[in-house]
Amino acid sequence: MTIKQRYEGVLTYFAEAMPTAQTELHYDTPFHLLLAVILSAQCTDKRVNMITPELFRAYPDARSLAVSTPEEVLTYVKSISYPNQKSQKLVAAARMIVDEFDGRIPSDMAGLLRLPGVGRKTANVMLSVVFGQPAMPVDTHVYRVSERIGLTTDSPSPLHTEQVLTGNIPSGLLGIAHHWLILHGRYVCKARRPLCMECGIRSYCRFYAREQKGMKANK
Repeated sequence: MTIKQRYEGVLTYFAEAMPTAQTELHYDTPFHLLLAVILSAQCTDKRVNMITPELFRAYPDARSLAVSTPEEVLTYVKSISYPNQKSQKLVAAARMIVDEFDGRIPSDMAGLLRLPGVGRKTANVMLSVVFGQPAMPVDTHVYRVSERIGLTTDSPSPLHTEQVLTGNIPSGLLGIAHHWLILHGRYVCKARRPLCMECGIRSYCRFYAREQKGMKANK
């Protein structure tokens, strides 16, 4: 199987099986999505969604958060991972948005990366989901699933995975393909025990092919 055939098979299946895939983070404004994505670092979306309703009510926009303090924000986010650091980053990001971007979230990679708490993955999420730009956020699920399926090979970094995926996935599909890979990794292609017999793309999967070959060799 060629890499082109693998990509075509995987993308065709996902397009039919998950035509409306989207983020599982709950949000009502672009600013609140930014907060949720920052909070989701090394934390589950489910946990983030549990604490964001009160956080969003307390801070409806960047200006309201900018005049708060990390100590105040901590009371809303204390149940997630690294709450102290994230509280500081949320306030610092809001202040930069107000002071340097006139209260608006920057719509380019360079501007987004200046915001405290925003790395390349978070910036790509904002570019894709909020601004409709062709971008491929690579989180742990995307990185792992891409390598396991065979969309990448021995990828040394998330950035390399991003570059390979963007080079092989049509730009118009990048945004939703990001969600396809995340959801597939979260519910089917699980890290410890992939549910191969429930997987609709196993015929295109490098991992499954190797597993089958090994089973036949041991018979």
